[in-house]
Amino acid sequence: MKIAVFPGSFDPITLGHLDIIERAVPLFDKLIIAIGQNSQKKYMFPLEKRMEFIRKSVAHFPNVEVDYFEGLTINYCIKKEAQFILRGLRNPADFEFEKAIAHTNRTLAKRKLETVFLLTSSGKSFISSSIVREIISNKGEYQLFVPDAVRV
Repeated sequence: MKIAVFPGSFDPITLGHLDIIERAVPLFDKLIIAIGQNSQKKYMFPLEKRMEFIRKSVAHFPNVEVDYFEGLTINYCIKKEAQFILRGLRNPADFEFEKAIAHTNRTLAKRKLETVFLLTSSGKSFISSSIVREIISNKGEYQLFVPDAVRV
């Protein structure tokens, strides 16, 4: 069984995230959207709300699971018996950052754990959760950049 973990904070999930998820679903037997928890980080939305946003956004995919974890992504992947980490790339800067993490994860895992990169679709490559949070904070039209479940 091919299992992939798509880790992130998803604060909130965006149309860019959803684009990656939709395109990854047919590639894996199971895709786990895993919200990483960092006690040092301040989130706009609580974990439960982020999980709800994601669950509603991916409810139509039978092979997608939503979960959360603390600690290293590789430890979570090993626990879930995942062979792949899924990451989305928006631009060259993302690639350089993600490449270093992918090499580190593979080395730390001491086993076959591959990172699979998908490029975001061109019309969504500018969307990020941090931009969406800034728009929300300033009472802007954030609904243009998030799935229906986040449009509250």
